Amino acid sequence: MKTLYPFLFEPNLHTVVWGGTRLRPYKGLAASDEPVGESWEVSAVPTSISIISNGPWKGRDLNSIIDEQPEAILGKAVNEKYKGKLPLLVKFIDARHDLSIQVHPNDEMAMREHGKMGKSEMWYIIKADEGSHLYAGFKDRITPYEYQHRVANGTITDVLADHPVKAGDVFYLPAGRVHAICGGILLAEVQQSSDVTYRIYDYKRLGIDGKPRELHTELAAKALDYHVEKNYRTAYADTSDRAIQIIDSPYFDVRVMEISAPFHRNLLKYDSFIISMCIEGDCLLHIRSTGEDITLKEGHSTLVPAAIADYDVVPLYGKTRILDAFIDNMDRSLAGKVTRFLHITAQ
Repeated sequence: MKTLYPFLFEPNLHTVVWGGTRLRPYKGLAASDEPVGESWEVSAVPTSISIISNGPWKGRDLNSIIDEQPEAILGKAVNEKYKGKLPLLVKFIDARHDLSIQVHPNDEMAMREHGKMGKSEMWYIIKADEGSHLYAGFKDRITPYEYQHRVANGTITDVLADHPVKAGDVFYLPAGRVHAICGGILLAEVQQSSDVTYRIYDYKRLGIDGKPRELHTELAAKALDYHVEKNYRTAYADTSDRAIQIIDSPYFDVRVMEISAPFHRNLLKYDSFIISMCIEGDCLLHIRSTGEDITLKEGHSTLVPAAIADYDVVPLYGKTRILDAFIDNMDRSLAGKVTRFLHITAQ
């Protein structure tokens, strides 16, 4: 067995009709007019698997490496629960134009209809042009009949909750919640490992191929959750030099930290791989058990195998901002919650 280390990945860029031009420079790549909307940072989705770009496994696809050491990479609990599959997909998304109004199915429906995992996700806003906004959830309760009527006459956006956004805003989008990223936004997305999306409304525009993009209004109607929330934005304390929990869901735990000095991260107790997305400022990751060092650059991401998830994050140029995503396998009993709280405050 080869010694484990944090994996870096080759660029995995997706051109889409609504894409912008910020992702290539953000990742240190040559600028282009090509409308790149998504950078699939860490992906096990069969149609677009991440390729490792560093270390002994350079050039190998991520799934084949996980197959060789599933428990050490994923974590024992994750490996057992997800049968040796990476359960998360993370992306950077750059929207020059509005995305389609869409919804994703839950696990049950996605498995029944497509034989795939459902898709709950979250957004962390990295940059937002002045006046930028997004849709998340319904602002008022509507009926399935009204949904069908508004899709048909193009007024579905009138009943959606419309949110002005700024850098640092967070939104959790459980399966079933209607949503759309709108133009002028650069964000990080953490989601279940699924490529199932139901487009509800797409402004009658044409795709890259010059043809109308497919809509899935009937499937969407089955997937939609019409429940209305008082507040769709996730509140959190944006404190520096700490790892702040921003999402605690059944599918993933997400934390953000802005640090200006070396910071120790011992996440072994979660028994999970760690995906770190470098939002701002290059940093160094030093693995304590192996002595391995990697440089994680702004606009790039790494997967730290579960077996070596005890490391130091060292800012290289003043400060760095990191988004961490993993599966929380800690005990949820009362005693476990006390331990969990003490651990989070200590981090």
